[in-house]
Amino acid sequence: MNGGMDRSRAFVKDVKRLVIKVGTAVVTRGDGRLALGRLGAFCEQVKELNSQGYEVIVVSSGAVGLGRQRLRYRKLVNSSFADLQKPQVEIDGKASAAVGQSSLMALYDTMFSQLDVTSAQLLVTDNDFRDKDFRKQLNETVESLLSLRVIPIFNENDAVSTRKAPYEDASGIFWDNDSLSALLALELKADLLVLLSDVDGLYSGPPSDPRSKLIHTYIKEIHHGEITFGDKSRVGRGGMTAKVKAAVNAAYAGIPVIITSGFARENILKVLQGERVGTLFHQDAHIWVPIKEVCGREMAVAARESSRRLQALSSQERKRILLDIADALEANEEQIKIENEADVAAAQLAGLEKSLISRLALKSGKIKSLANSIRVLANMEDPIGCVLKRTELADGLLLEKTSSPLGVLLIIFESRPDALVQIASLAIRSGNGLLLKGGKEAKRSNEILHKIITAAIPETIGGKLIGLVTSRDEIPDLLKLDDVIDLVIPRGSNKLVSQIKASTKIPVLGHADGICHVYVDKSANMEMAKRIVLDAKIDYPAACNAMETLLVHKDLVQTGGLNELTVDLRTEGVNLYGGPRASKELNVPEVDSFHHEYNSMACTIEIVDDVYAAIEHIHEHGSAHTDCIITEDHEVAEVFLCQVDSAAVFHNASTRFSDGARFGLGAEVGISTSRIHARGPVGVEGLLTTRWILRGNGQVVDGDKGVIYTHKDVTHIHSNGFVPASLTKEDN
Repeated sequence: MNGGMDRSRAFVKDVKRLVIKVGTAVVTRGDGRLALGRLGAFCEQVKELNSQGYEVIVVSSGAVGLGRQRLRYRKLVNSSFADLQKPQVEIDGKASAAVGQSSLMALYDTMFSQLDVTSAQLLVTDNDFRDKDFRKQLNETVESLLSLRVIPIFNENDAVSTRKAPYEDASGIFWDNDSLSALLALELKADLLVLLSDVDGLYSGPPSDPRSKLIHTYIKEIHHGEITFGDKSRVGRGGMTAKVKAAVNAAYAGIPVIITSGFARENILKVLQGERVGTLFHQDAHIWVPIKEVCGREMAVAARESSRRLQALSSQERKRILLDIADALEANEEQIKIENEADVAAAQLAGLEKSLISRLALKSGKIKSLANSIRVLANMEDPIGCVLKRTELADGLLLEKTSSPLGVLLIIFESRPDALVQIASLAIRSGNGLLLKGGKEAKRSNEILHKIITAAIPETIGGKLIGLVTSRDEIPDLLKLDDVIDLVIPRGSNKLVSQIKASTKIPVLGHADGICHVYVDKSANMEMAKRIVLDAKIDYPAACNAMETLLVHKDLVQTGGLNELTVDLRTEGVNLYGGPRASKELNVPEVDSFHHEYNSMACTIEIVDDVYAAIEHIHEHGSAHTDCIITEDHEVAEVFLCQVDSAAVFHNASTRFSDGARFGLGAEVGISTSRIHARGPVGVEGLLTTRWILRGNGQVVDGDKGVIYTHKDVTHIHSNGFVPASLTKEDN
């Protein structure tokens, strides 16, 4: 999600020399042993930076923790049983540092040697920096090492440190490896300081608290008072307090600092690519970030609260809101068109793909069509609180399974501002709160549509029922809010959907591809086949339900059916590509992969032996979206309809019918190829879950001694209240 250069990180393009501080929690595991995997990944990143011409200086903690672990083992081996019965004295930190430092450097040397990189050890103490000659010599040594592409590895020489309590003593030049790294960044004129930690960055509260927010850019005026610091590092002297203090000091002295996780394998590389990872400290940060930041959590919580007020309304009141929105859209059609045309013009000027621009444009009559769809939705039966099943558990004990809103939905969609209208109306009908994030190419269209829709929602519910997320940078934070967001629905490219699924613990509903097939069987009515194939491809080529692959029975090569289909497609301007068999037969370019979504006036053709070969091809190369068979042989049709494992399977009908409005859903929030929850075009029902409501009269379980379970389905017998005992007995 974070690919590309974030504007607040643009300075990294000028970085040549950087200091990286590796924390104890990164170098070692919880039991004090070395974290070889993390250390290896770190060394690989340093090697990559070294090969790219960066000058990398490392400050590494971990010696004390590593040495203490080794000395504990030695002490255990050399202790008698009587010794072990005595109170154990903590092992001296200086001895631990002396033992651990050699082990730590030996490991760095081994790992870097395997990567064909040379490293060097430099141990320093606080007092060293009081000597001007030392500082001069230090600069010369480091310059010499860097010119030879050697990685200098610094550590505070704890074994001979004269300070008794260095962490508490803030009077020195540096007081731990965090402040040492900040000092070295200044002394050696680095362009960037990276502090690696065991968390993603600086949070507004404990990182384990779901209410805590990752702070991407630290601004003292905003964040100083809201940060809650935890304990110091489990094995080192520092902690987030020390890191923030070092970062603030360095940043105000002109050295940008980023605190980020050392557990992620490529975080340092991502930092230098300008991605928005970790927390940035920069002297110009207050210029980039507005004092009042938009908080995704606050938006999600507000949407949930508003949705509960919406659910409390009567069915007629919710219906009235939808009808008011439909009227408001039509009343503001001219204003919507102006904003949408501005978006389209900007997209054309930017050279965006034609398929994207096609989805972006709100064509003539679209607003009226959207308004009418909302009215259809408003006049549908109220979906909230419907009794799906009613069971008599025991005499006078009635259990109901009822429909219920999911809660808060996060919809991320590209282009298509009409999707905003459909999704908002479906959310209102289903009683859900909503957060919307549209593509930047539709920014003006989305903003005007959001303004019109929220203005039509009564103040008693509040416009915060539907939140509009305006920045792409907010998405990573929103995807972490699994405690307040209940479902994510991405609508867009394969890349977008895949990235969303990989970035969140929140359930995701959607489809990555729309690889829709039309199979023309040997028994097909060719006039019908030509109509369906042309419609499936050219009615709206950019749609996810447009035909991308045409499969043709081998007999149609000899009968001329294949030629008829290709002539019609070419006449309409469709570019043809072929599989191995079709490319030879038709003399068209052969595709590298059948799993390709054109979203344009192009399609792939392949010849298959029979319906079973067509089914096998669809299962191997399709996306389980919508697939169609054209045949007059009903037995063959049934084989196809029963065996093709897609969300929508058609017989003698265009794939373009796979649409919420055409299915009579009123509108659709998207099309799902998932096998969990909703599948195919997702309307109101796909945005609902269920609740169990039990109505009793003082019954208790008491070990089930006094309960006679009947488990009788009475869904259609009695609509309100309890099932009368007389009726129950009579039915029995």
